[in-house]
Amino acid sequence: MAGSLIKIDEEIVTSAVNSISLTGIDSTYDVYMVAYHSTNADATLGLTLRVLESGTPNTSANYDFAYKILLNNSSFVNQAGTNNTSLSPDSVTTSSLYKGQALIYIYNANNSGEYTFFTIEQGKSTGVNAMEGKQGGGVFTVASSVNGVQIGVVNNPSNNLTGGTFTLYGLAK
Repeated sequence: MAGSLIKIDEEIVTSAVNSISLTGIDSTYDVYMVAYHSTNADATLGLTLRVLESGTPNTSANYDFAYKILLNNSSFVNQAGTNNTSLSPDSVTTSSLYKGQALIYIYNANNSGEYTFFTIEQGKSTGVNAMEGKQGGGVFTVASSVNGVQIGVVNNPSNNLTGGTFTLYGLAK
């Protein structure tokens, strides 16, 4: 599959920012993928994902999601939400030891007649001897043309992304 991934955009975070944007989604590819590795040090961190329409994040309450969260030190957890202002690909953690990575696949993004769908696979360390995996997906419930995504910090504008690499790829047909 590595030969079929075409890098579209990349943001490398080395100092505190509240969000990053990855653009370049168009009709060239049917499926896009975001890969990220975050080495964030802010406490109470959780990452969100919003679509960009004409380069502007859509913050309307039109995001639905469902995930299965697997924990190494507890039983699994189901997480779901409807009519949210973003997808939450990364749940909130209170650890300053946070490190995480994810693959987010994006479908129908540039088709103005369809909803944009996402699948998410994520793993992270949330502290000493604490690991978490997440698998699930979501949908942006507006039929619109999406040209990118914004990744930011969950519901806490005083916290920031402080480190990581965020890359948008197109999957060759």
